[in-house]
Amino acid sequence: MQNVRKGEELNEKTLKAFLQKEGLINTNESDWQVTQYTHGYSNLTYLLQIEDKEYVLRRPPFGAIKRGHDMGREFKVQSGIYKTFPKVPKMHAFTEDESVLGCQFYIMEKVDGIILNVHEAKKRNIPANDFKTIANSWLDTFVELHNIDYKVAGLADLGKPEGYVQRQVLNWGKQYLKAATEDVPAAEKVMRWMEENQPKEYRYSLVHNDFKYDNVVFKDDSWKEVIAVLDWEMATLGDPLMDLGTSLGYWTMASDHPFVQQGIPSPTIMDGNPSRSEIVELYTQKSGKEVKHLVFYYAFGLFKIAVIAQQIYYRYSKGLTTDPRFAQLNKAAELLCNLALQAIQKNKID
Repeated sequence: MQNVRKGEELNEKTLKAFLQKEGLINTNESDWQVTQYTHGYSNLTYLLQIEDKEYVLRRPPFGAIKRGHDMGREFKVQSGIYKTFPKVPKMHAFTEDESVLGCQFYIMEKVDGIILNVHEAKKRNIPANDFKTIANSWLDTFVELHNIDYKVAGLADLGKPEGYVQRQVLNWGKQYLKAATEDVPAAEKVMRWMEENQPKEYRYSLVHNDFKYDNVVFKDDSWKEVIAVLDWEMATLGDPLMDLGTSLGYWTMASDHPFVQQGIPSPTIMDGNPSRSEIVELYTQKSGKEVKHLVFYYAFGLFKIAVIAQQIYYRYSKGLTTDPRFAQLNKAAELLCNLALQAIQKNKID
């Protein structure tokens, strides 16, 4: 948490009026305190403290295109699954009225617990044995998420699971080319390989598309219970193994290239964490589903993360965002493409 970054302030007058209109505060004359969550690279997240209440606000980043930053999607998904999968924050309000903040946004409850980003993990000096419990709790929740009955949750129209893999390969390739700022031969090779080697048959489920340690909230430092899953902006219906592939892409290991560890900072590099192959074995055991085409899913995960990094860098290069963390993301994107190609060539994920 930190004070709000310059240029990312919220309009106090219009937002307080909105909160009062939604019945979340009694008067727009109340004092408030606004702080900003800082570990994310995508949508902006703020903590609002007012009238002895705490709310979390989510909005798209400044200068971002609406696609991929659909606040309505996040609000709809979490509202829909709350009754059958209560591991999401309670939703309070959503608006597309851009007169309030200049963009769509939503308000949700603040969930008290531990968000395990790399800074938090280092601060807590977590013992190696604890990471076995952390990984198992995290994976139990992942499998539970993939078993949600999305039709019962009213989310049958969230996406089209048929043809999902083909569309993902095509669309992420298009997005990469649109955001490219330099020539990366590995990217072209990976895109071509994925087009030619994608699985044709797969099961359907709700997919989160950004499931990693710092997008879940642990109840306490026993690490036995995940009480909330956050950041549903890319949730849809599709192949759950594509979801797993993205998570494996974020699963940085101590044996990975130092630049990867810096570019994708994660507690997974610390002693006691399972390897990527062990994560796949555990997922298979817990889900009862065989994981075929593993290298494809892992390479896709790396490529997708590369595209996200490249898109952020593209906005940075155009002056649409000035966050200094984004200055080297083009290099991170290139490295991730090279790692995906390496995984393909070696036919292994560790």
